Order: sequence, then C-alpha cells, then structure tokens
Amino acid sequence: MSREDVVVTRAHFRTDGRGRQRGAALVVALLLLLVITLLAVAGMNSAAVELSMAGNEQHRQNAFQAAETGIEQTVVTGGFIPAAANEVHNNVFVPTSATDTYSTILRSDLGGAAQPALWGNSWNSFSTYDFTITSTGSFLGTSVRSAQSTHSQGIAVLAPASAQTSGAGGLN
Repeated sequence: MSREDVVVTRAHFRTDGRGRQRGAALVVALLLLLVITLLAVAGMNSAAVELSMAGNEQHRQNAFQAAETGIEQTVVTGGFIPAAANEVHNNVFVPTSATDTYSTILRSDLGGAAQPALWGNSWNSFSTYDFTITSTGSFLGTSVRSAQSTHSQGIAVLAPASAQTSGAGGLN
C-alpha cells in the first residue's frame, strides 16, 4: 500500500463530522426562523381581529345605552295620553355624548281603550291603560361599522275608573 492511499482513506473516514454537515445548521436555523415568523404573523393577525372585536363591542354598548336613555327620557317626559297619536322623537342626542343618538315611539296599546279590571277585586275602581315605548339607539362615531340597538318597554298607567276615563278616548 502506498502512502497516498492511506492519507485518502483517513480523510474519507473522519469522525469529527465537519465535512458532511456544512450548511445543515444554517438550514435548521432558517426553518426555525420561518416557523417563528409564521407564529408572530399569526399572533399579530389575531391581535388585530381582537382589537376590532373590542371596538365593535364598545360601539354596541354605546348603542345599547343610547336606547336605554331613550326609554328613560320617554318615561320622564312622555305624554301617556291613550287617545293621542303616537309620540315620536327622532335622532335625539344623548345628553352626555356627541356621537350617540336615540329615536323613540310612544304608542298607546289596545287602541287607547282601558284594559278591564278583574271582576270582584279592588281593582274595579281603576282603569289600566297600556303603552309601549320602542327606542332605537345608534352610535354615529367615526367608525364605518355603525351600531344600533332596539329596545321595547311596556308601561301600564292606572287611572281612577269613571265615565270620563272609561269612555271612548280614555284619560281626557
């Protein structure tokens, strides 16, 4: 055997691994970097969607509160006249907000007639008039997603039973 063959054989069977693994660490590192980048992008997309959802929920809450304010204001200022036409208020701004509005309809139920009392009890001396308040609250902020919420509230008004209140037209 010549000396050259021995040198080639030793170089060929080296056990330190430097010759065969060149670039393998780079490929593994790039793959890990790709996986981490994909996770980061997915996390950013998820955060953006959650931010949009939180904004929508806030707008929905504003519209809900505006509708409730409309009902409260109608209870305080409403006419509650059974024979009258519907009392309508459109696009009224909520007192503490520049972006929230409500629209309300105060409607007399049963055509303005009194609801009959049950026979045989003390309610016979009273007449009951039923009303429904429908309120729609709106958020009119700078968002492209406008929010609306509609609420209905029933109201019963008691009045002494008499020919004046029990006749056609109700409370006069």
